[in-house]
Amino acid sequence: MFAQYNPAEVESSAQAFWAKTEAYKAIEKPGVEKYYCLSMFPYPSGRLHMGHVRNYTISDVIARYQRMCGKNVLQPIGFDAFGLPAENAAIKGGVAPAAWTYANMEYMKQQFTELGFAYDWSRSFATCTPEYYRWEQWLFTQLYKKGLVYRKNSVVNWDPVDNTVLANEQVIDGRGWRSGAIVEQRQIPQWFLKITAYADELLAGLTTLPGWPDAVKTMQENWIGKSQGLEIDFALCNGSGENITVYTTRPDTLYGVSFLSVAAQHPLALKAAESNAAVAAFIAEAGKSGVAEATLATTEKKGVPLGVEVIHPLTGERVPVWAANFVLMGYGTGAVMAVPAHDQRDWEFAGAYGLPRPVVIAAADGSAPDISTLAYTDHGALLNSGSFSGLPFEQAFDAIAQALSAKQQGRIRTNYRLRDWGVSRQRYWGCPIPIIYCKDCGDVAVPEKDLPVVLPEDLKPDGAASVLTKTPSFYECVCPSCGRPARRETDTFDTFFESSWYFARFACPDSDGAMLDARAKYWLPVDQYVGGIEHAVLHLLYARFFYKLMRDAGLPVGGDEPFKNLLCQGMVVSGTYYRDHHSGKKEWLNPADVDVVGTTATLRSDGGAVQIGGREKMSKSKNNGVDPATIIASHGADAVRLFMMFTAPPEQSLEWSEAGIDGAARFLKRLWRMVADACAFESASGAFERIEDGRQPRRERETLNPASLNPAQKVLRRKTHQTIAKFGDDMGRRLQFNTAVASAMELVNALQKFDDASPQGRAVRHEALSALVLCLAPITPHICHTLWQELGNSGPVIDAVWPRADASALTSDAIKLVVQVNGKLRGHIEVAVGSDNASVLAAAKADANVAKFLAGTVIKKEIVVPGKLVNFVV
Repeated sequence: MFAQYNPAEVESSAQAFWAKTEAYKAIEKPGVEKYYCLSMFPYPSGRLHMGHVRNYTISDVIARYQRMCGKNVLQPIGFDAFGLPAENAAIKGGVAPAAWTYANMEYMKQQFTELGFAYDWSRSFATCTPEYYRWEQWLFTQLYKKGLVYRKNSVVNWDPVDNTVLANEQVIDGRGWRSGAIVEQRQIPQWFLKITAYADELLAGLTTLPGWPDAVKTMQENWIGKSQGLEIDFALCNGSGENITVYTTRPDTLYGVSFLSVAAQHPLALKAAESNAAVAAFIAEAGKSGVAEATLATTEKKGVPLGVEVIHPLTGERVPVWAANFVLMGYGTGAVMAVPAHDQRDWEFAGAYGLPRPVVIAAADGSAPDISTLAYTDHGALLNSGSFSGLPFEQAFDAIAQALSAKQQGRIRTNYRLRDWGVSRQRYWGCPIPIIYCKDCGDVAVPEKDLPVVLPEDLKPDGAASVLTKTPSFYECVCPSCGRPARRETDTFDTFFESSWYFARFACPDSDGAMLDARAKYWLPVDQYVGGIEHAVLHLLYARFFYKLMRDAGLPVGGDEPFKNLLCQGMVVSGTYYRDHHSGKKEWLNPADVDVVGTTATLRSDGGAVQIGGREKMSKSKNNGVDPATIIASHGADAVRLFMMFTAPPEQSLEWSEAGIDGAARFLKRLWRMVADACAFESASGAFERIEDGRQPRRERETLNPASLNPAQKVLRRKTHQTIAKFGDDMGRRLQFNTAVASAMELVNALQKFDDASPQGRAVRHEALSALVLCLAPITPHICHTLWQELGNSGPVIDAVWPRADASALTSDAIKLVVQVNGKLRGHIEVAVGSDNASVLAAAKADANVAKFLAGTVIKKEIVVPGKLVNFVV
């Protein structure tokens, strides 16, 4: 064994062994408890960043631990390969997105291998291959037949730079999440999946997920937004017999309605615009804003009167109708009843346009609330509400519902904030939507025998409209129903479509006869899922929805939910540095190029001053990322993995630190040195010799005999088994890897202080070192692969059994006591269990540090608190 630790050599050797033996190939083993461990798969952007490294290290540690616990583990990896980044990169580089994507996947696979992740590469796939997306096209056609898919015109968020529709969640402060362009409203035909048909089940299913963070479940519950309210009809005053229908959860405020608000795209607004220039101008202006609720909540409230009135269903009064920029056509009926005294949004709008704010809800003391600065939004008894005045909320709800029902102008409805999922994207690099448009037959789903609809991979987008719309060889086709010329759909699926079922396909990636086969029943659901909380709605809700769709399509999934346990890892943050550019923007500088002394930073290349920014999530925009390849080259992959696991609890943010990675590397060197020294001593004493297949026992090692251990040996052995117990609890139950590593470091410190070359001393040391290697193997697998062999063990450490703490070793025949002088801590002593007070006092006085504080004094009182402390009063 080399005295000096060489990470590059150790890691390449271990990786070669794992590859040669196909160590991580997963095979279904009926009767053996399975464990499916998965990280949210990456987009092949070219190279991993430290956020990736943390995410995948966490799941790899869990997978390796569960394997050592005797479970049949599956840990796959693939690539979420469709999407805008590839298309934008292709436009910039003048290449086809496919070539860019496949090249990046190869590079990232190399990085995954260098980090030692225990992936079953035989199951790997990319979502941009026809073998994969064929089956989501198949599922789409099945859903189309069942009426769970439909197409309609919809007002959407349109990114004018990326030329595509954005989901509401992809609009940040009114701008596209990737391009940063101001989002516009457009009305275009879109394909939708009826996720609302599963709203109740998605909501109820959250109660069956105790292994999910409460924050994620709350976010999904709020997103689904189930509520009970009234649908109320306001009849138009024009005598047409038509109504404007609104939905409200606060019918108790009905008497406070002073106007109705409708969306800019509401039919009433569009009709008014035909003869009203002000309305037409407002509609045009509203079209330049996004349709995300978060955006509308913070935007300035604007509107225009339509010159239309409705009749209040209870008072008979005429109520004006306004078009307002905070009402969305795609939400509910596209109309809301405005109650300015009791809704802050309506309060702001009414204030801007001088509209009345009638108060109809009493404050807690029964008086009219002050609404001079804010709306009063609490529940309370009704005021100024005719015969309903004085009723509390619940009674008022029922009474008003009954009154409206009797007039056939209202009904109780359960409503949801959740809206159907618009899956159309007007981009090229995505899965083609399998629909054909025929003038005679209408919308026709592509027959199963004609799937997949293959996306041509050699096209080069130009940044304008989707290149598919300019490729007749793709869109020109024949109607499968009538045989006449037809046109293929050129929209592609939202890329969340691919990521909503990939986890299931990993169970049977080579299945060519079905989307899923019987192997899915064995592996699903996923036992542990690891990924960022930013996917709480966008991905995780869609994945839960897809799981139920696959179940209801008769596919062999297990249970009703896809992920038993969810761990949302924190971000990796780093310092930021910049200079002010003459353009007014900040020029962000990479931390690797900056020297920092105290509070002063300079750019290494020119010595000029640099501004120090805050510590933020590693990102390209702030240029504060750290390249994993650089750190692996300088410190080794195990040091990176150890740093990631030790520096912070997994769910909290981790602050990148050069000193921290240096410390991780030093710890591994210490561990290597300890094992090397122990092996060298054993070899010198004749306990081992090296033979061709590794280090094997030549003569039997001294057997550890717990009954014959001296006190120091017992203390070290107890520390060893405390560490084993700590690791088992932290790794298996708590998923708190940082505290597990801390206990390993404590054991290393104890070993360094242990100086006992006797046979039993060496046996205790060997047990401690073996336990350390076993416990650290999931975290630092490369070095532990070598050290396990060097310690004389046969077989790879990945196949070793997870250690179990010896309960007898955890008990102590000695106890530690605090020693005080005049109530101040002056030392610690260790005495035998059951020692009498005289023995305890004698041991306390004999302690060197305590003796210093007793010297030259008169002890007035000696206090012994059994099992706790000794106090001398002088």
